[in-house]
Amino acid sequence: MKIAMLARNANLYTHKRLKAAAEERGHQLDIIDTLRCYMNIATRRPEIFYNGEQLKGYDAVIPRIGASVTFYGTAVLRQFEMMGVYPLNESVAIGRSRDKLRSMQLLARDGVGLPVTTFAHDPKQTEEVLKLAGGAPIVIKLLEGTQGIGVVLADTDRSAKSVVEAFRGAGVNILMQEFIKEAGGTDIRAIVIGGKVVAAMKRTGAEGDFRSNLHRGGSAQVVKLTPEERATAVRAAKTMGLNACGVDMLRANHGAVVMEVNSSPGLEGVEKATGLDIAGKMIEFLEKNAKAGATKTKGKG
Repeated sequence: MKIAMLARNANLYTHKRLKAAAEERGHQLDIIDTLRCYMNIATRRPEIFYNGEQLKGYDAVIPRIGASVTFYGTAVLRQFEMMGVYPLNESVAIGRSRDKLRSMQLLARDGVGLPVTTFAHDPKQTEEVLKLAGGAPIVIKLLEGTQGIGVVLADTDRSAKSVVEAFRGAGVNILMQEFIKEAGGTDIRAIVIGGKVVAAMKRTGAEGDFRSNLHRGGSAQVVKLTPEERATAVRAAKTMGLNACGVDMLRANHGAVVMEVNSSPGLEGVEKATGLDIAGKMIEFLEKNAKAGATKTKGKG
């Protein structure tokens, strides 16, 4: 197979691992800088160019689109889809998962366990929205945040109101979620590929930090999932329409609750914690499923 990988930094652990895993299996994998692609949106003849040359002949595309370039990245991916190239994750599914509000609404619709989540536009409704979420302590999240950035824990109703007013004054949209105290600063990331959980790790936040992101100094170790947690992760991936993703969950008193579904999960933490070849499993999925024109959405928005 000839595989394109849309990624801005070829030197990241995950990207090097995916390239090595593809080459070990006899495939060609080209790492293409997403923002240096340009497109000819022509009737019945969609084309993509990169460094002055037309990109063609690819059997599959692996989108590793950073949150900051979601708009342009999904546009490039749609163009690949319209050219009949099979994506590991489709553009529509990535767009769904990147929109925190939309993803929460879809997960709630499908009965996936979630922390109580509230959303409002008018800062005057802060008190009512706080009550709906169960009051302080409460987690306040920027809709556009990633890797733990833009996530605040407000200990009191008063501090929550101040944070909400500050964010809304800056014109940014936020969610409020109940704080799952019993999780104790740990969460679980389950890697789902092709509708199956292939690996899971428990992440623990750095001392004094309620966020467990490895980018923020957290640590990881292998964890055994309960059948309920496994089913929750698979259902969350299916709801988003993602073939390969990381599902972040907390262990609440009433069961597993999903915090986020990540369409481009980093592989370093989970591969080192579990000793499993996750990059190889992603390439294996493409080997089994990549067929010309097999994209469900055909580039539709």
